[in-house]
Amino acid sequence: MTSPVASARRLVVKVGSSLVTDEGRGLDHAAVARWAAQIAALAAAGKEVVLVSSGAIAEGVKRLGWTVRPSSMHELQAAAAVGQMGLVQAYEQAFAEHGLKTAQILLTHEDLADRRRYLNARSTLTTLIGLSVIAIINENDTVTTDEIKVGDNDTLGALVTNLIDADVLVLLTDQSGLYTADPRKDPGAKLVGEARAGDPALEAMAGGAGSTLGRGGMLTKVLAAKRAARSGASTVIASGREPGVLTRLAAGEAIGTALIAETQPLAARKQWLADHVQLAGRLTLDAGAVRALLREGKSLLPIGVVAVDGVFERGEVVGCFDADGRELARGLVNYGAAETARILRKPSSEIEPILGYVDEPELIHRDNLVLLG
Repeated sequence: MTSPVASARRLVVKVGSSLVTDEGRGLDHAAVARWAAQIAALAAAGKEVVLVSSGAIAEGVKRLGWTVRPSSMHELQAAAAVGQMGLVQAYEQAFAEHGLKTAQILLTHEDLADRRRYLNARSTLTTLIGLSVIAIINENDTVTTDEIKVGDNDTLGALVTNLIDADVLVLLTDQSGLYTADPRKDPGAKLVGEARAGDPALEAMAGGAGSTLGRGGMLTKVLAAKRAARSGASTVIASGREPGVLTRLAAGEAIGTALIAETQPLAARKQWLADHVQLAGRLTLDAGAVRALLREGKSLLPIGVVAVDGVFERGEVVGCFDADGRELARGLVNYGAAETARILRKPSSEIEPILGYVDEPELIHRDNLVLLG
């Protein structure tokens, strides 16, 4: 087995807090220098690298003289604002040693949910890549709240992977990779060398929702790989404690777990729809509507919707769920929540008599809908 990093031209590398901080007590500048050296080696070999890095809050806590990480949102935002200064300074100095320029990009979910801002972010990043500038990306923790958070840097790494059409996402952690069970509890657990990204069995291996291992972060990595696969990108989950892990992966060495994308990449607009981390609302479909969407490739009509939840306006992204609560698709809705509630279970011919107007006969047109499969 050869690492997919070897053949990748463009890749996104995510490093977790434990790999760039001194056990949470501020930045580990020697570690930052090692990451810069490895990424510089990849750049010298002709690879295009974008870096997603944690560590800002830990550095901010240190600079503010706090002995423990705060729990309040405002204090965390303040720590992030202070710590971003140190994080960027450290990377700028480290990459300058290799003759490379750096740029900072701070993103929120809203930046990626709004189509125009999404395209602007894509243009900025591709321009920086063309200029051989190393973009260092983080979530904009100084302004994010629960309503606009991406949530974690594994997910952010997958979103950036799709945003720039990267070939591979590398998630570096303090674990060796994905195991068949929690190695801390099961001595018989084996490292998964290679698997198909999106395989439902992987989520069970990662601990599933609510398990200790899942909360520890491996589940978010498996789900990030599933998300990255929608744009055709494979994912490598590997230990950042391995000496020279990035250069060894680029040389083809199989380290950690490779989750291979085997799906056809989505078209750009549908990729944007699929990458919405947060939804404005949800629609519950009957069996006929589920069949029309999944098997027949049709649009969603009001008659097939049995329930509507959330407060949303026309043009926002909503999820389509079956009776068991599984999300099957998502798309841009043609009517707001109040209007949808009035026309659900009704044929399209009754939209105008009920609402007094008709924008579209479909609740979601198939051109504005993506199946999540």
